[in-house]
Amino acid sequence: MYLDEDKLHEECGVVGVYCENPDITSQLIYYGLFALQHRGQESAGIAIHTGQRIVFHKDMGLVADVMTQEVIDKLQGKIAIGHDRYSTSGESEKQNAQPLVVRYKEGSLALAHNGNLVNADSLRELLEDDGVIFQTSIDTEVVANMIARNYKGDIVKSIQNTMEIVKGAYAFVLMTEKELIGIRDNYGLRPLCLGKREDGYLLASESCGITAMGGKFIRDIEPGEIVIINEEGVRSIKSTKYAKESLCIFEHVYFARPDSNLDGVNVYETRYNSGRLLAKEAPVKADLVFSVPDSGTPAALGYAAELNIPYGLGLIKNRYAKRTFIEPKEKLREQGVKTKLSVLDEIVRDKIVVMVDDSVVRGTTLKQIVSMVKEAGAKEVHVRIASPPVIYSCFFGINTPDRSKLIGANKTLEEIREFVNADSIQYLSLENLIKATGSKAGYCKACLNGDYPMEVPNNGI
Repeated sequence: MYLDEDKLHEECGVVGVYCENPDITSQLIYYGLFALQHRGQESAGIAIHTGQRIVFHKDMGLVADVMTQEVIDKLQGKIAIGHDRYSTSGESEKQNAQPLVVRYKEGSLALAHNGNLVNADSLRELLEDDGVIFQTSIDTEVVANMIARNYKGDIVKSIQNTMEIVKGAYAFVLMTEKELIGIRDNYGLRPLCLGKREDGYLLASESCGITAMGGKFIRDIEPGEIVIINEEGVRSIKSTKYAKESLCIFEHVYFARPDSNLDGVNVYETRYNSGRLLAKEAPVKADLVFSVPDSGTPAALGYAAELNIPYGLGLIKNRYAKRTFIEPKEKLREQGVKTKLSVLDEIVRDKIVVMVDDSVVRGTTLKQIVSMVKEAGAKEVHVRIASPPVIYSCFFGINTPDRSKLIGANKTLEEIREFVNADSIQYLSLENLIKATGSKAGYCKACLNGDYPMEVPNNGI
């Protein structure tokens, strides 16, 4: 069992660069993708306009493995986009890596996508009935084909017409031979932001990507907004359609990097506040608080501070155990977790401890970790989760297991406690999770309460 199999997973991260210095554009894309590596580790890619045509390089693997110095040195130009992928739409195969490059009437365009379309299958079928041949199984190709086919001399108008038809969550970075374009869905489910360098402009899924590319964060792209960047500067087209703002709440719970700001809200502060509010909801008289690293750490710090309990490193994570770590055989499945995490016996021995994690999906890994901490000599292990139970599936780009595998959807709190063998377990309430953001903005909480911002297949059941 991989340590991160007990988490929800984002689909990908996207970046874009419009830079007057063609010698450094691909290097900037590399830095941006590297900063967003947490959003997807299956494949990586870059597309760049050389001044004559759009070329690309993409492959399976991490950014550092795919985009070698040799590759970067060969890719020079003023406009480029990049992509980190974790697959939810389409298989994890090389042909599904992004960006996608397609031809249209004026030349070529490249597209990279974060999110998921709920009507991609029906749109694909319509296009196939019309003679379109697909090279991949991802919904990004559906969008690329629709933009190309809708083109009537104005690429922005073609994008707008496509946005009228596609339904779901998306943050796109698109590149033509003259322009870099950022697009965010009407609900703002997936994040996208704009940054600036002295020599150009930047787009990224998170503000940490802007910083990594040496840029200054300007602002978040608004829900439904299209941003066009070319030699004349930045032009914005705002949506005239009303849709309730619905940034995915799990961006704050788990997906985004702690140093990112999303729609004006700092991720670290949200997680820290979640821990403090969790401590007020579910206090424990304990000797030690520690986290399941790394995403549970800010909440654990907040929990410990609120109750004035010492915080310590009860668990150590092996930084070199990548997701490509070999899957252990059934008899050695627990050993797989122990290879990625180890307990500091001297820290937890003979103590009543509180173990804080950001979320739990299946509960299988959490069960093994509780067992490891008890084997190390802890008197009691109290589990605190800094988000509500995940009880519904996501259709907007998050890899959610079938509801039958969601522990929060199938067991009571007491049954979950028994399953993981904790002395107690408590989740943060949905009300306090939203309160922790300190924002009045709207969030998509569908995986927590079943309230989807749009129609989804089978009503989410």
